[in-house]
Amino acid sequence: MASPRENVSLLFKLYCLIVMTLVAAAYTIALRYTRTSDKELYFSTTAVCITEVIKLLLSVGILAKETGSLGRFKTSLRENVLGSPKELMKLSVPSLVYAVQNNMAFLALSNLDAAVYQVTYQLKIPCTALCTVLMLNRTLSKLQWVSVFMLCGGVTLVQWKPAQATKVVVEQNPLLGFGAIAIAVLCSGFAGVYFEKVLKSSDTSLWVRNIQMYLSGIVVTLVGVYLSDGDEIKEKGFFYGYTYSVWFVIFLASVGGLYTSVVVKYTDNIMKGFSAAAAIVLSTVASVMLFGLQITLTFALGTFLVCVSIYLYGLPRQDTTSIHEGDTASKERVSGV
Repeated sequence: MASPRENVSLLFKLYCLIVMTLVAAAYTIALRYTRTSDKELYFSTTAVCITEVIKLLLSVGILAKETGSLGRFKTSLRENVLGSPKELMKLSVPSLVYAVQNNMAFLALSNLDAAVYQVTYQLKIPCTALCTVLMLNRTLSKLQWVSVFMLCGGVTLVQWKPAQATKVVVEQNPLLGFGAIAIAVLCSGFAGVYFEKVLKSSDTSLWVRNIQMYLSGIVVTLVGVYLSDGDEIKEKGFFYGYTYSVWFVIFLASVGGLYTSVVVKYTDNIMKGFSAAAAIVLSTVASVMLFGLQITLTFALGTFLVCVSIYLYGLPRQDTTSIHEGDTASKERVSGV
C-alpha cells in the first residue's frame, strides 16, 4: 500500500501531466485561432526567441521565490550560472540539437509528401523510448514497448490528412527528405533524454538548469533570427505583425515549456510524449466545436489507439522516472521486450 508521501508525489506528477496537456492543447487552439483571425501575421524566428526570453524571465522569478532571499538568489546565480561556464556549455547541447532538429524537419517537409512526413516523423516517439533505455540505463516491459508503438500509430492517424492533388509541381528529393527526417527523429530523442539525464544526475535546482538552457537557447535563436529573417526584420521591425492574440500564444508556449521541464524532471520523456499525444487529441476535439473541423474515421481510430496506449503504459508498476545505476549491457536493456 502506498504511503501518504508516495500518494502526494503521484498526485503531483499527475497534476503536472494534466496541466502540461491542457496548456499544450490551449496553445494549439490559440495558434489556430490566431492564424485564422489575423489578416497579416508575422510568425517568424522572432516568436521563438521571445518565447525563450519569457521562459528565462519566469525561471528567474521562480528561482528567486525558491531561494527565499535576495542574497541566496544572487549567490545561486553567481555560482551556478555566471561562475559555471562548463554547466552553461553542457546545457547548450540540447538547444543546439533542437535547432538542428527544427531545420531538418523543415528540410524533410520540403522534400517529402505531407502524409509521408507525418508518418515518418512520429518515429520520434519510439526513438525517445530507445534513447531512454540506452542513455538512462532503464528497461521497458513488453507492454510498455507495445504501448509506445501503439501511441506512434495513434498520433499518426489523429493527424492524418489525405494529400490533395495540386497543379503546382514541386521538385522534391525523397532521399534528402528521408535523411533529414532521420536526423530530426534522432535529434528529438537525444535532446529530450539528454536534458532529462542532466536534470536527474545532480541536485541542482530545476530552475537553475532552466536558466542555463534558456540562456543558450536565446543565443541560438538570435542566430536563427539573423540568418532567417534578418533583412525582413530590418525592413519591418522585430515585432511586426504582433497582436494581443499572438502574445497570448507566445505566453502559452512559454508556460508550456516550463511545465514540460517539470514533467521531464519528475516523470520522464516517454510520459511527456504521451501527454503531448493527449494534447493533440484534446485540441482536435476542441477544434470540432470552435472551428467546425470534421471528425473522420481515422481520427476516431487514432484517438482510440492513443487512449489505449496511455492506459497500457500506465499498467506496469516499475519505476521509470529515475536514473538507475549499473552498467547493464545495451542489448539486454533493449531486449526488455
